[in-house]
Amino acid sequence: MRALVFLFTLLPLVATAQQPPYDQPPAVEAPYFRVRYEASMNPGELIFPVQYTVWIPAGVETLRGVIVHQHGCGEGSCKSGQTGAFDLHWQALARKHECALLAPSYEQPEKADCQMWCDPRNGSDAAFQKALTDLGKQSAHPELVTVPWALWGHSGGGHWSGGMTLLHPERVAAVWLRSGVPLLAVNPERPTIKAQVIPDAALGVPVMCNLGTKEGVTVKEGQFAGVWPSNESFFTAMRSEGALIGVAVDPLTAHECGNQRYLAIPWLDACLSARLPEKAGDPLNPMPTEGAWLATLLSTEAKPAASFTGDSARSVWLPNERIAKAWMNYVTDTEIADTTPPASPSEPDVHGSEITWTADADLESGIAHFVIERDGKVLATVPGKPKNPFGRPIFQGLQYSDTPTIPLMEMRYTDTTAEAGKTYQYRVITINTAGLESK
Repeated sequence: MRALVFLFTLLPLVATAQQPPYDQPPAVEAPYFRVRYEASMNPGELIFPVQYTVWIPAGVETLRGVIVHQHGCGEGSCKSGQTGAFDLHWQALARKHECALLAPSYEQPEKADCQMWCDPRNGSDAAFQKALTDLGKQSAHPELVTVPWALWGHSGGGHWSGGMTLLHPERVAAVWLRSGVPLLAVNPERPTIKAQVIPDAALGVPVMCNLGTKEGVTVKEGQFAGVWPSNESFFTAMRSEGALIGVAVDPLTAHECGNQRYLAIPWLDACLSARLPEKAGDPLNPMPTEGAWLATLLSTEAKPAASFTGDSARSVWLPNERIAKAWMNYVTDTEIADTTPPASPSEPDVHGSEITWTADADLESGIAHFVIERDGKVLATVPGKPKNPFGRPIFQGLQYSDTPTIPLMEMRYTDTTAEAGKTYQYRVITINTAGLESK
């Protein structure tokens, strides 16, 4: 039956070839670009169709890297990858470091074997690198082919991101693994999962293993109870060899992503600041270790490495004091402090009674909502009731795999109470998820 379904080799196709639920991705125009490849029936190649969407920050002549936001397994998570490149908060990180933001969406049927894409050796490595070439041509940024990668992955996406790190450690600036890690030993109960080895070069790549406490830490039964044992095995194998690896347990969640982005983005920011070369094409800088902090595994307190008295071979590695303090907040209650207000909105415009604007997300805390004032008084908030079932309410909403909800929210408001012929003065204010407001 598989041969009847997966009929095509890895060739770019137009969107009309897509099938539900993947047939209506958000439209793209510059600064967004997209390529799509049909499935292959050739041995070793990707057996699922896949699309890759990339966002390029304005004004960047030469990209310094690409941040990859990789969804997890199953139709729902795979479909959610279609909006990953549109995430304003992740764009803020990419913009700061002059990086592209790329989000794959593997068109996996619901009951198909996720390992056929989340193990990069099954064709997704080659498809990803082909996409960098084709997107580089589309966007007039051919350096996409050679720049370093910062990888974030959820569940099966963590398996993929970790696997890519072990296969290509010289390309990876840092990797964040949410609820998924590569397997380092054969599991007789999961014969389709092939073990990987740890190359010496991977020991210098900063890695963070992040999972929910209900995934085997405090809740020992259920669908995701095996996540912690897998993470612990991966962490122990890496750290015992001197790898720069940490563990951050979310005290509130199970497999959903929760508030992890408020630690993941600052952590990746610290790693990219240290590792990205100034000149495109140069190798990654070694990750500094002199300012590191350490913590006992599954504890909530970190200390400077020089004053840590525990077993360093089993310790959580954190790159610096700022991240260590954020980590302590996160593993306690996920409430990471933020004292810097977001930037003000820009490009306000009014057409009749419709108001539009643009805004960059706050790097630390993103955007929760906007306040619309008319003649000095609060008129409305956009959205009216920001929601997020998995964590802090956020302007774009949040799906299970940490991507914006569909349809994408617009920075737009219609004043239905405006009276014809009257003149009004409007003001738009950004509120971040820590509750701080812009000017």
